[in-house]
Amino acid sequence: MRTLTIGSLIFVIMSAQLNADNHPVTHNKITLSLDNASEVSLKGFIAPVEYTQYNFHVEWEALANLRVAEPEKRYPASVFRAFLPDKAVAAGDLWQVKEEGTLTLLSQLNPNPRFDLDINNGDSYGLWASLRAYNDAFAEIVFRIHAEFVLDDGRFTPSQFKGHLVIDRINEKVASFKMYVPEGIVNFDVGRDSTRTIDIGFCPQIELHTETQAILSDPDVVESITQEEAERKMILRFYKSQQINWVSLEEALEMMQAQQKPVHAISIDGPLADESC
Repeated sequence: MRTLTIGSLIFVIMSAQLNADNHPVTHNKITLSLDNASEVSLKGFIAPVEYTQYNFHVEWEALANLRVAEPEKRYPASVFRAFLPDKAVAAGDLWQVKEEGTLTLLSQLNPNPRFDLDINNGDSYGLWASLRAYNDAFAEIVFRIHAEFVLDDGRFTPSQFKGHLVIDRINEKVASFKMYVPEGIVNFDVGRDSTRTIDIGFCPQIELHTETQAILSDPDVVESITQEEAERKMILRFYKSQQINWVSLEEALEMMQAQQKPVHAISIDGPLADESC
């Protein structure tokens, strides 16, 4: 897989073509579009599950044999319109990703994706995207999606699908795309119907990506927010717990002494910021 830094690519190859007049910006907002005639090839990967707390990945055949449905597939660019906003946006703006195109892509990983999660306390559903950065030639969209796969005798729920879509604004083509389940101590939750049991575990790779992975380098952008800022904006669309000003245990103990207030400790067995538990 080749990795390119868009900032360098622009100045080396396309510096003569950059012209803000081609994409007018009104109040720092831009419109994004794709040429439906173009195509995009994606490679898909699901590595063998390495760990489950209760050995589900050994005892449950559907989980033991979980593999990518289609290792490589070509798509019309229109599929990726699901990730584009319906109106002009500025860096940091949020919008909802459309389900239909996203389901099409997720089906390359597994034939039975769904957004209606089996375990949902009211804050699990969602497909959100944000314009992280742009210049005259490229725009980078980042996104966060919650979805799960229906398996034989159960379901497989990744922690989240995160990723980016880089658009060539001049040619209205997909320059780069990546959708993946991030690593973590655990990064999925599974439920088995026949035994009415659940488990958590770790899979090292669940991913879709283009051959070339391009990124926008911040020194060359017109407007941008950081990756961390974009992720923060999106996670607040899901979990109310993230609205709490969390501090470390050490800070809490210092505040307890300074304010002469007790600390109420709660033990939890999973993360509060994703769907892996």
